[in-house]
Amino acid sequence: SSGINAEWPLRPGIRAKYVLESGEKRESILLASGWWGVARHFHYVPELLLAFFWTVPAGFENIMPYSYVIFLFILLTHRTFRDDEKCGAKYTSFWDTYCKQVPYKMIPGVF
Repeated sequence: SSGINAEWPLRPGIRAKYVLESGEKRESILLASGWWGVARHFHYVPELLLAFFWTVPAGFENIMPYSYVIFLFILLTHRTFRDDEKCGAKYTSFWDTYCKQVPYKMIPGVF
């Protein structure tokens, strides 16, 4: 695939070159269109919303039912930082370019 999606506004992916530990050179496409053009980890948002809406029927009398939502929020937020660090090390300057093109980690306009 060329990294271009006809369904979303055209924003081509970034062809990122990297080297494996074995010394083998590879190339990947860092997607910058579709949901990956909205935020780098936008796919975490529906997961968090789903966990929240599963919990809402329990009401707001007690925080205990929301422990899963709170745990998941902390886990996925921390994971965005870990993923960015790993990808930055793997893709080097290509990752910096990608982060400029897709500036938000998870929630567009917020984070």
